[in-house]
Parts: sequence; structure tokens; C-alpha cells
Amino acid sequence: MPAQTPRGLRSPGRRQGERRRALPAATALAVGAMTLGVLAPPAFASAPSAPSALSALSDPAASAARPGTVQQHLNALVRDDGMPAALASVKGRHGPSRTYTAGVGDLATGAPVPVDGQVRIGSNTKTFVAVVVLQLVAERRLDLDAYVDTYLPGLVRGEGIDGRHITVRQLLQQTSGLPNYSNHLGDDVRYYDPRELLATALRHPADFAPGKGWKYSNTNYVLAGLIVQEVTKRPLAEEIDQRIVRRIGLRHTYFPAPRDAGIREPHPHGYYRESADTPLRDITEIDPSWGWAAGQMVSTNSDLNRFFGALLAGRLLPSEQLAQMRSTVPAEETFGPGARYGLGLVSRPLPCGGLSWGHGGSFPGYESRGGVTDDGRAASVTVTMQLTDEASRRKLERTVDTALCR
Repeated sequence: MPAQTPRGLRSPGRRQGERRRALPAATALAVGAMTLGVLAPPAFASAPSAPSALSALSDPAASAARPGTVQQHLNALVRDDGMPAALASVKGRHGPSRTYTAGVGDLATGAPVPVDGQVRIGSNTKTFVAVVVLQLVAERRLDLDAYVDTYLPGLVRGEGIDGRHITVRQLLQQTSGLPNYSNHLGDDVRYYDPRELLATALRHPADFAPGKGWKYSNTNYVLAGLIVQEVTKRPLAEEIDQRIVRRIGLRHTYFPAPRDAGIREPHPHGYYRESADTPLRDITEIDPSWGWAAGQMVSTNSDLNRFFGALLAGRLLPSEQLAQMRSTVPAEETFGPGARYGLGLVSRPLPCGGLSWGHGGSFPGYESRGGVTDDGRAASVTVTMQLTDEASRRKLERTVDTALCR
């Protein structure tokens, strides 16, 4: 499920034309998101506005207040799993959201974790893109079962790849067979034009014939983004901002401008560790363009809850298009037992019964999981280090499940 990124990370903000610098070898960034989470009634104590430092988590006096279940899970992610910081936002069926933090927001200064700080949301971006596509379908400006060549004639050709046989629906549902460009980007992080990302993918053979399998590929969403721009004649970022961000009042969510390597509002720093015996490296500032429509956006846990909640409540799509979005195929190989993939939306069974709907995201320095339920619960959790092992990812998902099931 994840989308890998360039194999290394390097100092951000380099402009086009500057000498490329190689990054540490094999940094699997995973724009491709893993998971879902859902919402849950927050019957727990909120974290204090100033998050506890790493050392405080091992101090018995610091836990005398008997933190609630969500707070305990965040503390464990920091204390036991080595996350620099963990943040969460949880909303029940009724009432305000509660926010939680643990760890340290900046290891260099010891600054606390900003409550509900902005983070890079990786593949949660895909759901935003899918919503825009489905809005255009509702407006009869785009057809889900039309072929890619209808909108981008002659652009998609390669070994076993032909845009005359791949539908828009197959792009959104990850059943096109297109190879994942982010597996082949090289050892540096720089500005990438979307068509350059597509060209990288097309140098490799198809994974399978369109509609004959399922495999997570960021290339599908780069193409979806290009189709949006072709149909609307406007930048993808503007369409997302107008159709979603402004429409439902996401005050801390945006699609970074080209070569915008920073994060605009208060945020915890993101970190990368090349191996278990190497120190953490601050990679907060990084050009996110390699993710583009597959994973470039910035948001907060609370805004993600608002977005997925509004989506499931029918505030962003007519019922027909929302039903299409929720029509799923098995996706366990990427998202875990019982998971299914719709059109940019993942369903995952909850241990307490029912389903959570969301997506999840992985980006250098940040890993997010979350989701919503049909009865109005929502939860989103982020850690400030990209996860590279399945056990840690599942633990993060269990934190979301706990929030939704308490």
C-alpha cells in the first residue's frame, strides 16, 4: 500500500538547477498510505496543552494523574517504540474533539509538541483527489468508466500499458496495473513535475492487465490529478482548495506550492533514522513534489477528522458518487486483515464491530492513521517518524481502534 519515495533524503529546499545531492541510501518513504482508523467517542482525559518530554514518560510521578486510554497509547508509542512525538485527535458522536500529545516536538530545542500541529499527511491526499474526481463525475464533466485516453490522449503508453484500455475508475481503485513510479525515483529529493513522475513509471512494465488485479501504485493518482487539471483547466491544488478545503472549513489544510519545503503553521518536527544504531535526523523541511496528487498535502489530525466525517456524512458528494466511492475490493496485502479499497477510500473492520473508513499516510518524517464510522465517530493519530516495519504500523492502527471502540 505504501508509496515509496526517493530512496534517500537530503536537505530540503534545493531549487531546480542546483546540483543534486545524494541522500542516505535506501530511505523508503512510503507516500502510500497504510491505513485506516476510525472515530470513537472520547471518554478519556485530554493531554495537557504542553506535551510531556520523553524523559517524563518514565517518571512515576509524571503518570500520577492516570492518563486516559488514548493518552496511554500515545505515551507507549514514544516510550516503547521510540517515536519522537505522537499526536491524536478524537471525536465522539456528539460534542467537541479532544486532542492529545506525547513526546517532544523538536529534539534539538526540547520544545513541546504543538497541540493539533500540522503534519505531512502523505497518502491521505489520495482521498482528496478522489473526491474532486467524483465531484466532476457528478457534474457530468468526467466519466468514471471512460478511458484515460479520453482526457489525456496518447500520454499513457508503455510495456503492457495503454491509456486506451485503462479507466478512470481503475486509477482510483488501484486496479489499473500501472507500475509505481515512487519505487524508481533514485537517491535524491528535489522538485519533480507531475509528468516527470508519470514518465518514470512508464519506463517500467505493467504489473498486470487493467482490471485483472489490485496493487497499490502512486502512479494511479498522479494520472488522476492530471485528468482533473485537463478537465478543469485549473491547477489541482486550486480545485482541492475550492471544492473541499474552503467548502467544509479546513483551516489548517493545504496543498504546498511548488518547491515549498516548509510547513506553514506550528508543527512537530519530523525525523528519519537510517538504521537502529544511527541517530535521528530532522527531515521536516523537504520538497514534497515527488508525492504530488499521491501524497503532497499538509493538514492536522482534527482537520482530517472533519474531512472524513464530512465525506461520510454526504457533505462533499451526492449519494450516488459516495456509494461508488464506498464500493470496495480486497486490499489486505497492503492494509491488513479484512481491509478493502474503494475509490481512494479504505474500509477496515473494527475489533468492536463495524467498519472504519479512511486512508492513512506515510511521508518522510510522519506516519498517520485514522478514520471515521458511519455513526459519526472519528479518530486520527500521527507519529513523527516514518514507520518501516509492519509491527509498528499495526500498533499505530490499534491506537486508532482503541479510540474508536472505547
